[in-house]
Amino acid sequence: MIAKLKQFLTAQTHAESPEEKAKHLQLAAACLLLEVVYADQTLDDQEAALLPELLTSALSLSMQEAQSLIAEAKQVQGNATSLFEFTKQINDQCSLEQKQQLILAMWTLAYADGSLCRYEDQIIRRTAELLYLKHSELIQLRNAAINKTR
Repeated sequence: MIAKLKQFLTAQTHAESPEEKAKHLQLAAACLLLEVVYADQTLDDQEAALLPELLTSALSLSMQEAQSLIAEAKQVQGNATSLFEFTKQINDQCSLEQKQQLILAMWTLAYADGSLCRYEDQIIRRTAELLYLKHSELIQLRNAAINKTR
């Protein structure tokens, strides 16, 4: 137990390179998107196809890099205990516009299958709160995603 605590504290104090920070940020964003995908406990074909597309366009990744990121995010997301683990990294490194783009991507994924599950809604709202976005911004982004999917 003490060894694990020491390892955790050492990892937290280790200075990250810019590449490591960027990788962790990409991973955090992918994990939050996966939270939306798995919120309704079904992986719809539209969601499965849209997720890599969103990652390639938002993070400037190749399709292969996006698929690799999704696979890694599935492992990390499955072991996560809260959304805070991911939103903290985003708050530390992202601008307001980048946070808004993430929430827009989350709404887009949620509406990809044509309906919004209450759990998807809850996850997106909670994420927006943790990212310190205003409720009015959340609603504007939701409306933009609805108009985008029509």
